Amino acid sequence: MMKFLAIAALVLTTLFWGVTFTIVKDAVARVDVFVFLAQRFVLACAVILPLCLARRRPLKGQALRHGAVLGAFLFGSYAFQTMALRYTTASNTGFLTGLSVVLVPVIGARFFSHTISPTVKWGVSLAVPGLFLLCTNGALNLNVGDLLAAICAVCISLHLILTGSFARDNDVFWLTAVQFGTVALMSLGVATASGNPVLAWHPDILWALVICALFATVFAFLVQTFMQRVISPAHTALIFCMEPVFAALYAYGAAGERLGPYGYLGALLILGGMIVSELPSASSSPEASSTA
Repeated sequence: MMKFLAIAALVLTTLFWGVTFTIVKDAVARVDVFVFLAQRFVLACAVILPLCLARRRPLKGQALRHGAVLGAFLFGSYAFQTMALRYTTASNTGFLTGLSVVLVPVIGARFFSHTISPTVKWGVSLAVPGLFLLCTNGALNLNVGDLLAAICAVCISLHLILTGSFARDNDVFWLTAVQFGTVALMSLGVATASGNPVLAWHPDILWALVICALFATVFAFLVQTFMQRVISPAHTALIFCMEPVFAALYAYGAAGERLGPYGYLGALLILGGMIVSELPSASSSPEASSTA
């Protein structure tokens, strides 16, 4: 039951990220992306800090260190994805960053002694071609921006793996709050260095900031951190493959954007990969037990 609830919560988190994809896209068309990130994560800090203080648990040095590491990788994922979009297409970026579903089990097995169940391997085998079809419509033309997108995927993968490790040994609220503060400070630094005033008032993105800070940041990362105590990083990465599916569905309803036949096939493969990963494994020990 706990695992089922964890999966449901992570799917809901992925739904929020997918829905806010279009909202963020519209917002960063109006303001610098690092200004938006700084304001989003500052607002997220303002929301989560009272929760941390109300629980009357002290911020320990380990949580500060671990949260800063997670925040650096989280910022790296946003930064490299943004830079990638300057040189390559959104479809290439979506596919290559989605390859974290492959990198998580590979990096986890190679450097963190994680074991991966056969069902998750089959799920990844379905999800990767699904991502390719959904994000690229069957065509992929590589350039320098794709290398940046690949680095973004590495950052995402390390964030997922380390979250699964750190969440077990730290207070989840403080660990998440330090992440937010790290991303806010790094975004503030980049925006300021680029000559973009972070404290400027942008009423046209207020609604996007509130939605993203509350649902796609505070709620989403608290849920991710809590649930990665139960769900392994590889399994979490598979669930997060549903983000472009939810993004496409929302774009269809909100902006009339339509998927072609490749896109629908890709979405079905991703969904199939997630379902297959839930099937009982022939392994004697559950996949989550080695990593959760």
